[in-house]
Amino acid sequence: MTTNIQYETIVGLEVHVQLSTNSKAYCSDLNKFGESPNTCISAISAGHPGTLPKANKEVINSAVKLGIALNCNITEYNLYARKNYFYPDLPKGYQITQDKTPICTGGYIEISDDKKINITRIHMEEDAGKSIHDLDPFYSLIDLNRAGVPLLEIVSEPEIRSSKEAHAYLFEVRKLVRYLGISNGNMEEGSLRCDANISVRPVGTKEFRNRVEVKNINSLKNVMKAIDLEVSRQIDCYNNKIEVNQETRNYNAATNTTSVLRTKEDAHDYRYFPEPDLPPVIVSQDFIEKIKTNMPSLPKERYKKYIKEYQLSDYDAKLLVEDKDISDFFEDTVKHTKHYKTVANLIMGTVKSYVNEQSIDFKELKVTSQQIAKLADMIADNQVSQIIVNQKLFPEMLKNGKSPELIAKEKGWIQKDDQKSIEDIINKVLTKYPEKVEAYKSGNKNLLGMFMGEIMRESKGQYNPKSINELLNKKLNQ
Repeated sequence: MTTNIQYETIVGLEVHVQLSTNSKAYCSDLNKFGESPNTCISAISAGHPGTLPKANKEVINSAVKLGIALNCNITEYNLYARKNYFYPDLPKGYQITQDKTPICTGGYIEISDDKKINITRIHMEEDAGKSIHDLDPFYSLIDLNRAGVPLLEIVSEPEIRSSKEAHAYLFEVRKLVRYLGISNGNMEEGSLRCDANISVRPVGTKEFRNRVEVKNINSLKNVMKAIDLEVSRQIDCYNNKIEVNQETRNYNAATNTTSVLRTKEDAHDYRYFPEPDLPPVIVSQDFIEKIKTNMPSLPKERYKKYIKEYQLSDYDAKLLVEDKDISDFFEDTVKHTKHYKTVANLIMGTVKSYVNEQSIDFKELKVTSQQIAKLADMIADNQVSQIIVNQKLFPEMLKNGKSPELIAKEKGWIQKDDQKSIEDIINKVLTKYPEKVEAYKSGNKNLLGMFMGEIMRESKGQYNPKSINELLNKKLNQ
């Protein structure tokens, strides 16, 4: 059936950020990913009768940090609630969360220079355990290590209009929680999980239609796939006069399909009660100000500094702040040199290529920021060529840990500026390619790069490229 109706995508995201605290949200059990099943538990996280929870202050600190970073209003009088639902992997049968008094309200996340997504609320809660179904088709196993692990749930307004905007939103959330140091943001570990509430409506209309919640989305790429899939399904339903039910669906990344988990008669089908075992938490203005004074520098602040103070391009500044480890390494390096642009090129080129090839973190590098700063000085002062750095000097630094200057001197890699030797190499190359010399003189100026490449290979990168370029131009244009 064909139709000319154009539809608009409406998406709101619920993002669960698992906090990197040492202990769980309401007890002292260890909060650590990857431990043997059911080893990070106690009578409290196992839900034994008579046990009492106690609020983890670091969870409150993390929530306030995130609220400040997102320009939220911080709630002064915070109450806890019990969210009653069927939790097969949360033994006490309810989740301690916040209902009427989320710790943060309002605020926004900028996803581009001209668009921001408003935040409805951020609230503190605990995670459920993990059900394992793939070992036996007739049984499920329960690992309670995750039960009680602290979460911050960020709920957006339904202002996201495409899967690309959803990707940008999640990318910004992940970047921010890493900069704040409150979570590692690893979706593959479940430290950042996303549920997407999706609906469509004819372009130009204002009324919201039934929304579908898609769960179990475990990567940024899969968020885009799941949203596009559900949007396509809903449009197909409307075009064929099929009702779109308000329901929860599960996303299967392996098959790129969704399946119904449960239908909802009402959007609010949970039951909340006041948590009687936890007293209210008062977040005073003094407490907020104290956290503000200890806030780390955030991506936007660093971006502005890189543009204004270090005179980097918009492109370079954005690349550097995308990853906190890279930005931290850059910050440490420029303490030891004034060649900021050269440092940026080194880190985003030579160093990052090695990190990616080895599948390691910047923190695992065998070279120090001081050594990279010295290498930047040598490049800026034309002591070594970029070819020598990439092919020889940097790999040698990784092997023996010596300073780049010492290695370059020992290996004879310091660039020479001997005019006579440079002229001899240029003459040799030009004699080798007489036809290309004639072509260059006839107007094919693109051949200059070919000549430079041949000369650099012939000289093994030991001569100053600037001097080579000047002499080569002189020879070709005489």
